[in-house]
Amino acid sequence: MNLQQRAERLGEKAFLGVPVHGFEKGGRELLTYVLNSGLNPSSKLVDIGCGVLRGGYWLIHFLGPGCYCGIEPHAGRLAMGTQTILEPEVLAAKRPRFDTNARFDTSVFGEKFDFFLAYSIWTHASKPQIETMLDSFLRDAKEDGVFLTSFMPAGWGRPDYQGDAWSGTSHESDVPGCIFHRRRWIIDQCNRRGLIIRELGRDKMYRQSWLQITRRLAG
Repeated sequence: MNLQQRAERLGEKAFLGVPVHGFEKGGRELLTYVLNSGLNPSSKLVDIGCGVLRGGYWLIHFLGPGCYCGIEPHAGRLAMGTQTILEPEVLAAKRPRFDTNARFDTSVFGEKFDFFLAYSIWTHASKPQIETMLDSFLRDAKEDGVFLTSFMPAGWGRPDYQGDAWSGTSHESDVPGCIFHRRRWIIDQCNRRGLIIRELGRDKMYRQSWLQITRRLAG
């Protein structure tokens, strides 16, 4: 049974948190964005909101042993990823590490990361939660670290989200939802922290806007 078939089989029993259609293709496309930003097998990467490992599957296969860390508060989805999506022999060989905290606390791994990844997380996260992730990046990423994330820009018919809570399914909610943020607000938050943004365009699979965030290095 191939990866797409495993995802479809799981999707018959439970909501995966992501669309079943295009599961494999979407994960491959995510990997391409990270590779194009300089990922190599020895890179240390933390995947915030790794879910059932749609992207994590490919990242774990590519990265060296112990290089992948994932945060996923929904223990059930994480179990689907580690027990069904990822092959047992790959799990044993690559030794990915996981944590289920809901605080976006990347310090739990005791690492300085080359890459932060938060795909389709800012499409549900409140502004305070996004600020927490940016602060975690400053604390737990290497000086030349890269933060790759995606969001959906606010605009006509897409109100800028002002709530303080996560919107969408999670370990605490079965109610779906998707939210939008003003690009200017994200830029301002990065500027305040000495971070710069490079816009990478929209992905083909889910039409989310990708951002590459790095420190504004002296010189």
